[in-house]
Amino acid sequence: MSDPVTPLNGARYDGFCTVHEVGPMGMITLRGDQGALGDAVRAVIGADLPARRQIVAEGARACAWMSPDELLLMLPRGDVPAAMGQLAQMLAGVHHLAADVSDARAVLRVSGPLAREVLAKLTPADVSPQALPVGEMRRTRLAQVAAAVRVIAEGEIEVICFRSVARYMFDLLAMSARPGGEASLFRA
Repeated sequence: MSDPVTPLNGARYDGFCTVHEVGPMGMITLRGDQGALGDAVRAVIGADLPARRQIVAEGARACAWMSPDELLLMLPRGDVPAAMGQLAQMLAGVHHLAADVSDARAVLRVSGPLAREVLAKLTPADVSPQALPVGEMRRTRLAQVAAAVRVIAEGEIEVICFRSVARYMFDLLAMSARPGGEASLFRA
C-alpha cells in the first residue's frame, strides 16, 4: 500500500494567524441510531458517545457528533483498516453505515490568538467563544464551501472540508489571515 498523500502537500501560510494543512488523518463516518452504536464507538475510540455538537477524545482518537444519526471518528490514519473491521464485527446485524472517508477529506488548522476572526470573516455562523466553545464541532459554510469547524483550544481551530476544495479553502483562510485584515471582533 502506498503512503497517503495530502491534497496540499503540507501547505502553510503565516499571517496574523498561521494556516497549515494537517498531515494525513484517519476518518470514519458512522451513521445509524447512536444508541446502537455506543459500544462499538467505545471499543474503537475508548470514550463514550459525545453529546450534541461535542467531541470526545482519548489520546489520538476522537469522536465528533455531526448530526442526530452521524458521528465522525478521527484516529491515526494507519489504524483505520483495523477500526473498520472492528466496527463491522461489533455492528453485525445492526442497521448502520461505516465509511472510510480519510482520503475524501482535508484538514486545515488555523492557529493564533485571532483564529476566530479568520473564520468569522468567512462564515455566517457565530464563532464567538460563547456560541462555539472549546471542544465543539460545528458544520457550516466558509465562503459557500461545506466545512466542519472544530475548536481544539483557544487559538487552535481545525477546518475539515472535502479534499476537492482543499486548495480553495486554504487560500480563503490564508487571505482572511493576511496581516492588516484583523477585525478586532472578539477582543475586550
